[in-house]
Amino acid sequence: MNRITLLFLTGILILPIITFSQSNRWKRSRYEAVAGLGVTSFMGDLGGGADASHFISDFNFTAQRPLLNVGFRYKVLEPVNVKASLSYGWVSADDAKADDKYRKDRNLSFRSPIVEFGLLAEYSIIKEPVSHRYSLRKGRKFTLKSLAINTYLFTGIAGFWFNPKGLDNGTGEWLALQPLGTEGQGLMEGREKYSRIQLAIPFGIGIKYPITRDISLGLEFGARYTFTDYIDDVSTTFIDKAWLSGVDPIAARMADKSIQTNDDTDPNPNVTYSAGEQRGESKYNDFYMFSMVTVAYKLRTGRNGLPKF
Repeated sequence: MNRITLLFLTGILILPIITFSQSNRWKRSRYEAVAGLGVTSFMGDLGGGADASHFISDFNFTAQRPLLNVGFRYKVLEPVNVKASLSYGWVSADDAKADDKYRKDRNLSFRSPIVEFGLLAEYSIIKEPVSHRYSLRKGRKFTLKSLAINTYLFTGIAGFWFNPKGLDNGTGEWLALQPLGTEGQGLMEGREKYSRIQLAIPFGIGIKYPITRDISLGLEFGARYTFTDYIDDVSTTFIDKAWLSGVDPIAARMADKSIQTNDDTDPNPNVTYSAGEQRGESKYNDFYMFSMVTVAYKLRTGRNGLPKF
């Protein structure tokens, strides 16, 4: 057997091993610790735009509040990750800042913490390269794919806790609203108290760019479709204020803070609300959103297949 034949046969035997090794390099760093810092946004029954649409035109940038996030990511397949995520932030809205006259006259406001635990599935539409840096080969046409910024879509399931509070103008204190039953929850037949632990479906998009072999910076935006309309403690109708005052004067004060300064000379007078009139819009559930800058750190995989800390 001559030397050329020997080299040829050796190449045939080694090439599949090299190819398999290259194609599985991602398995060496399939674990990732993630931290994020950003802001929350809220769309519900309070505050918002001029058309009170409960959609993007109802978005109010002044209602954004701080957000912290930590997570742990595991690469199941090269383009597919699963991620466990814990987030803590605040959401708020204020009718005084709304562009809709009805909402301004209603004059309600709230703020609430959001503590969320989510299990997410991420799919990379532009895969994360195995090498530690990105480069453009000379002469190659520039595209987002050639830059190879990892771009992914995500969805999943999340559980969250919230506790809406309203400002008591009489004392200047922020009071928890759910125990008060501002729409008769727990006080009237047919109106049960809502739970402050709820489910949401997160969905969104993110990008990651490596700074070193192990550290990446990213941006992520995600919306949360929730199964409650009570994050802001507003959903249905006003109840009789005199009756509620007899049950709990504080609840009555927090349930109706409308601006009642009717003036016959005003072409657009304020409204005095009575029992059965609209307080919120129960047709739409509340939304909240997370926008954040993320830092991810890859953990090397040991011989046992577990991350090395």
